[in-house]
Parts: sequence; C-alpha cells; structure tokens
Amino acid sequence: MTSELGDEVRTTDLDRLTATKETLEDYTLRFAPRSYRKWSTGVVGISALGGIAYLADFAIGANIGISYGTTNALWGILIFAVVIFLTGFPLAYYAARYNMDLDLITRGSGFGYYGSVVTNVIMATFTFIFFALEGSIMAQGLQLGLGVPLWLGYAASTLIIFPLVIYGMKVLSTLQVWTTPLWLILMVAPFVYLVVSHPESVGQFFAYQGEAGNGGFDLGYTLLAAGVCLSLIAQIAEQIDYLRFMPPKTPENARSWWTWMILAGPGWVFFGAIKQVVGLFLAVYLIANVADSAGIANQPVHQFLEIYENFLPGWLAMTLAVVLVVISQIKINVTNAYSGSLAWTNSFTRVTKRYPGRLVFLGFNLLIALILMEANMFDFLNTILGFYANCGMAWVVVVASDIVFNKYLLRLSPKAPEFRRGMLYAINPVGFGSMLIAAGVSILAFFGVLGEGIRPYSPLVAIGLGLVLPPVIAIATKGKYYLRRTDDGIDLPMYDELGNPSGAHLTCHVCHHDYERPDMLKCQTHDAFVCSLCLSTDKVADHVLPAQS
Repeated sequence: MTSELGDEVRTTDLDRLTATKETLEDYTLRFAPRSYRKWSTGVVGISALGGIAYLADFAIGANIGISYGTTNALWGILIFAVVIFLTGFPLAYYAARYNMDLDLITRGSGFGYYGSVVTNVIMATFTFIFFALEGSIMAQGLQLGLGVPLWLGYAASTLIIFPLVIYGMKVLSTLQVWTTPLWLILMVAPFVYLVVSHPESVGQFFAYQGEAGNGGFDLGYTLLAAGVCLSLIAQIAEQIDYLRFMPPKTPENARSWWTWMILAGPGWVFFGAIKQVVGLFLAVYLIANVADSAGIANQPVHQFLEIYENFLPGWLAMTLAVVLVVISQIKINVTNAYSGSLAWTNSFTRVTKRYPGRLVFLGFNLLIALILMEANMFDFLNTILGFYANCGMAWVVVVASDIVFNKYLLRLSPKAPEFRRGMLYAINPVGFGSMLIAAGVSILAFFGVLGEGIRPYSPLVAIGLGLVLPPVIAIATKGKYYLRRTDDGIDLPMYDELGNPSGAHLTCHVCHHDYERPDMLKCQTHDAFVCSLCLSTDKVADHVLPAQS
C-alpha cells in the first residue's frame, strides 16, 4: 500500500511539473491570464481570421452547387451564414470578455464539469476531419505542381505542421499576420479576372442547375446544402482559441475591441460564405468552358490553376497555384492542430486526472488526420460533413441558447462563466441533456430513420431542439444544477472596476506558481490557495471544496 501511494504521489507531482510549463503549453486547460495577453486587439483578430484561410470552403461551395444547383446552393449558404453569426456571437463575446476557450465556457453553460467532455470530443473530431480535408487539398497541389505522390503529400502536409504548433499563440500570431496579405492577393485575383474579362461567366453561374437539374429553388435541396455548410459551425471554437487572448476591454480600446471581436468571432462566416460562393463560381466556369473538367471542378488547386493559366505563363500559374495551396493549408492546419490538441488534452485530463502535456495530443490528432487522408476521405466529403453538422450544431446552439436565454433573460444560469472543479456539478442536464437529444434526433433524421420527408430538415431539427430545450430544462430544474458552490473561499473580487477578470496574483500551494485570481480557489485541507489545473489533477479530491447546502 505504501509503495502504491508513493507511486501515485510521484506520478501526480510529475503531472503537475508538466502542467506548469505554461509558456510552452499556452494555458491549455485554464483561463488565459492578463499578464500573458500582451497582443493588441488587431493582432489577435488578424491571427484568428488567418485560421479561416482554408480552401475547403471552395470545395464545399463547389460540391453543393454541383449537387443542387446555384440557386439552392446560394440559399443554403445564406442560411448557413445567418445561423453561424447568430449562434457564434454570444460565444465569441464570452471568450473575449472572460478569456476562456469554448470548453471552459461550455462547462458553466449548462454542461457541468465533466459534461463538456463529450463536446471536446466533438471539437477534436472537427479538427481532424478538416485537417484531413485541408491536408488532402495540399497533397493534390504538391502532386500537380511537383509530382509528389499523394501518400507522400499527405505525410508532408501533416509533418510540416507539428513544429509550427509547439509554441502556441506566440508563433501562430506571427505566422498568421505575415502570410495574410499574400494569401488574399492570390485568392482574389482569379475571381476578379473572370468577372472582368469573362462577364458571361456571371450568367452561366446563375443559370447552373447542377446534377439535381430541378431548374430553380427547392427547399429540400436548399436545406441539404445548408446542412453541409453548417458542418463548419464548430469553427467558432477555433476562432475562440485565439479570441481568449484579447486584451482587457477598456473605454480607450472599446471600439477596436468590439470590431475585432465581431469580425474575428462570428464575422468569420462572412468570409467563409464568400469563399464558398467563389468556389462554386470557379467550378461552374470550369464545367462550362474547360473540356474534361467535371471530375476536377470541385478541387481548389485545379480551380486556381486553370484560371491562372488564362492570364499568366504556365510555369508561373503552376507556381502561384501551389504557393496558394501550401500557404492556405499551413494557415488553417496550424489552427486545426492547435485547437485539436487543446480539446483532447482537456478531455483526457479531466477524465484521468493526469496531464501528459498538449504536445502528446498534438501528435495524436495529426495521426488520426493522416489516417483519414490515406483513406481518401475527399471522395465522400458531403456525407461526412452532413453527418458531423448535426453534432456540431447541437453543441454550439445549446451553449448559445444557454447564454442568451438562461443567463441573460431567465437568469437561471450564473451570468459569469464558471469552469473550476468543485464549483460545478459533474453533469448539468440543461446543456448536456439538450445536446444529446438535439444531436440524436437530428442524426436519426439525417439518415432517414424518421422518414425520407424529414431527412433534408435534419439541420433545422438540431437547431430547433438546441434552441428550445435549454430554457425548458432549466425552468423544469429551476437552474439548481449549475453551481455546486457559490463561494470559492477567496476574499478578493473576481473582476475589476471595468468588469474584466482581475489581474491580482495568488500562489498555488501545490505547484508553487503564481496565477491570477479567476484561476484560483481556496484549498479544502490547507489554509492556502490552489490553482484550477492542480485541482483537475487531484486524484483523491484532497483540495476540492465540498458542496454548499
């Protein structure tokens, strides 16, 4: 028994030692402190928007347009943009205001301390699906431009990301800011060229009926198109992984703070929608004007190469197409890899009370993505994204509903987000139950179990149930499963006079490091304080405060 106890203590000490490498780990499992958030609102915003440089939007827009026609695709994209913006706004605001990632926000928004583990798995799944999709596009570019075999291109597009993500926000912010101008020029040039030099392409675009060939608007096809686009709803979590580093909101920076929070938060969807429309536009042009292009019209690397060749020498067109693909994939896949490593680490640490470090799960996430690429997931993209959309929508809409209705309107949920162990119940049926029901029913609808007539409406099922169930369950339970405690035992204010998280420092008696007030609690067994991560790795709950009556 003594030996086992000694082993457990040594293991716990090792976990805590690993957990204190905060600069390297980029505050993986905790509130992002004021002392670390030295970037301006503009740098944070541009860094966040750099993560939407992916070319998957071009493929998604092309795929839904080819399947359902331009009219239905455009309406589907519009629905996607409206839903993403409305649900993403409260989440982005909470992240920027309280400096927390979406997992920490989710815990206190109806899911409970352990309840949000399932949403982390959803988020991690999002990151490796889209990493694989983007990596596949990069491999196509390397094969086309350099003759690199696809399997080797998949491996290269994966391995190049690992060293770029090791140091988190410090490296990612620099990478995103410096590569964005060139990326914008390379992406916009082909579209502008076509509109100016081939004005007939606009008419061809609006007249395109797709494989459905129904000749006009069809609600079912529109919702199916929207469902594929809405698979991107979890992108707000990746935006938040940057937005949590926003500086404190003050009267001096209020305008720029709001501007960048909106643009880099829910506003990412406007850029995403534009890229989807452009992707469909380029695909229609290729189908109508380039022989034997039907099989490649949905592949972004071929879209850009064909257009570049219209006004540039062949060697330069190929070079620019490959450069665009490589820059785009690096910009987005560093974000996918970074966010995925955060999500896996959060889940593993809470379930096992061990913290192996973010880099372990960075490698794990990249390995899964590489397997998907080698399995050629590009060929069944619509099905994967349509299925995933139901899970992502259920999660994000439920959290947004809890913030808007339960926190602000009904006041059944605590307005300030809570994420610390001991302060929350393990499971809160408000969010956790709502998400399971919304996701489960919408997935059944997606696969036709509830009848073919309702199948196209599975996105509406997820959104509708995700909106309605949280306030209903909160009212039924009287909000009693949100907080296990209301007092964290520290007689210092949590927020400053402007409502920003306090910058006051306290020392954790377990790991002996200083952390800011929002990250700390009173220790149950010592007359001292303990940080949230040491609480997470406390296997015997020795430091966890008891429930309040």
